[in-house]
Amino acid sequence: MSKLENQSIDFIFIDPPYFLSNNGYSVNSGKRISVNKGEWDKSKGFIENYNFHLKWIKECQRVLKSNGTLIVSGTYHSVYICGFILQELNFHIINDISWYKPNCTPNIGCRNFTASHETLIWAKKNSKSKHIFNYKDMKYSKWEEDNFKNENKQMRSVWGISTPKPNEKLYGKHPSQKPLDLLKRIIIACTNENDIVLDPFMGSGTTGVVCKLYNRNFIGIENNIEYFNLAKKRLDNNG
Repeated sequence: MSKLENQSIDFIFIDPPYFLSNNGYSVNSGKRISVNKGEWDKSKGFIENYNFHLKWIKECQRVLKSNGTLIVSGTYHSVYICGFILQELNFHIINDISWYKPNCTPNIGCRNFTASHETLIWAKKNSKSKHIFNYKDMKYSKWEEDNFKNENKQMRSVWGISTPKPNEKLYGKHPSQKPLDLLKRIIIACTNENDIVLDPFMGSGTTGVVCKLYNRNFIGIENNIEYFNLAKKRLDNNG
């Protein structure tokens, strides 16, 4: 991200490591599996995690245009640290959004509530920024084919969207892949055609696929060659 020019980006979607790979277990297709996603997702302690998030958020602040916004996604393992840093750096939080997953993974421990949501923080560069919000596109049923017919009501901040469909994983899997429907809603709500969208933790390339569908310019950054190649295949094949 250091190679990007100052104030060159209209919108950033960030899905950073959540640091939840703690040797626990979950369920997938009826089988017990490890929740560990890789070394990149292992916590190094509060201070190092904080400094990691501080570094990339400062870079986001540098590259965002004066009226730019960002959305960062996370669970309690990371999102509160990110929210604190955003306020510390004088970002202005517009909304926090609860992404509810109707088909969430079951809780096999049965000692706490079943995790079924992630929190999205939508923030603009500062309190004076004139951010984009395509209110009418969210309220009316223009995008019915994209799974968010809203019956001419205001779009609320709790979004029921299922995890990625099987056809979104035709070219491979990423352990924290986001569904196309989630990014479609975000990109249509927060950007206009020809805007420049950045995803600094590109993963499987979902943000890029949606930008290509809706005529946004896309920059993705990914340091894992396996995931980079997966994203490239999806972008080359619109999926």
